[in-house]
Amino acid sequence: MLGEYPISGRRAADISASIERAVGAGELRPEQLLPPMRELAQRLGVNPNTVAAAYRTLRERGVIETAGRRGSRVRPAPATTGREHFRVDVPEGVRDVAQGNPDPALLPPLAGVFAAAAAEGDRAPVLYGDTAVEPELARIARAGLDADGVPEGPVAVVSGALDGVERVLAAHLKPGDIVAVEDPGWGRTLDLVPALGLRTVPVGVDDEGPRAEDVRRALEAGARALIVTDRAQNPTGAAVSAPRARALRAVLREHPEVLLIEDDHGHGIVDVPLHPLAGVTRHWAFVRSAAKAYGPDLRLALLTGDALTVDRVLGRHRLGPGWVSRLMQRALVRLWGEGAVDTAEVAASYGRRRDALIDALERRGVAAHGRSGMNVWVPVPDETGAVARLLHTGWAVAPGARFRLAAPPGVRVTVSTLALSEIEALADAITSAVGPAPARSYD
Repeated sequence: MLGEYPISGRRAADISASIERAVGAGELRPEQLLPPMRELAQRLGVNPNTVAAAYRTLRERGVIETAGRRGSRVRPAPATTGREHFRVDVPEGVRDVAQGNPDPALLPPLAGVFAAAAAEGDRAPVLYGDTAVEPELARIARAGLDADGVPEGPVAVVSGALDGVERVLAAHLKPGDIVAVEDPGWGRTLDLVPALGLRTVPVGVDDEGPRAEDVRRALEAGARALIVTDRAQNPTGAAVSAPRARALRAVLREHPEVLLIEDDHGHGIVDVPLHPLAGVTRHWAFVRSAAKAYGPDLRLALLTGDALTVDRVLGRHRLGPGWVSRLMQRALVRLWGEGAVDTAEVAASYGRRRDALIDALERRGVAAHGRSGMNVWVPVPDETGAVARLLHTGWAVAPGARFRLAAPPGVRVTVSTLALSEIEALADAITSAVGPAPARSYD
């Protein structure tokens, strides 16, 4: 143990593990400066190259970052702890609109479909060596993708959208490669990329999706992959429009070797059309999750893409979990077949709450964004102050730091469980917390 630094070990692996444990335990905080390599080596009694190797491992794992002569420090959102560091503890009696969960009242009952799927499994058990994808699920999924204009490609099943994104990135990229990500964007994606040893470059977002010029700059700067949320973007509610899709495809045509990953986690809860970008680049993947429409515990997403990408994902999957439970896949087939979720009604329900809050804030001179999905993004001048003041008045919102790299501050409000009768009170509280502000962009 080194005085104020909880670092120990004599081998590079031991030193890096010691630092990672300290970060995970909160003994080393986000953005805390680490000792210079030569100083740490002297204090540990090891060769400076040993410390350099430890720091390199930590950079590749997304735990620390190095800025030349300014030294090495713990990342603002280290992969060891994730962006839950920025969560808000909600006291009893405070209305929680921070969590990002769907409305339980809009989720379908699962007992019946799982019982039927289990009975089918009893009649014909799934055994080792059986196909990894339920044939009927693949057929239904492919038909839906065809109807939405997603290019032809084989179908795989993964354990949620983020699992699919991770597997595709790992199938094509190596540590140190650059990935263009939306900013603001989904916090777990912003954590995942550096956890894989990859580097992020932010791309600005407006109501119509990623800005084409920002994407062009990122790709020209060497980004080897681009991750796009097609609809219900978290946290801003952005949805890629037809004109924006045309502009983005034009940029991607200039960079055909870039890996494109599209996340359609909003499928089943949105009423805006899909405008896919896939098919312009040589390698691409499209992930469609069931979690938002059918429940977060239904850890299942469909993944399609070019043949090589899907083959790599399936091959690596076989070496690990092997397959996503066919019981779960059969249950989803039944949910789809029975029309268990009325997409139009779910989308309309979330839309009424989003629009009511945005309109109420606009009447008070506060700009807010939320074109689709369950969330409203409110730019604020002082994020920490706004979160604290709202908490004091009885409302817990998500701090924007969970979702930002270089974008200005903001807060995310999840409207999924809001009653329309609560909208005016919430709008008053937000207005009091942030003050009137002119409409502004994210970058």
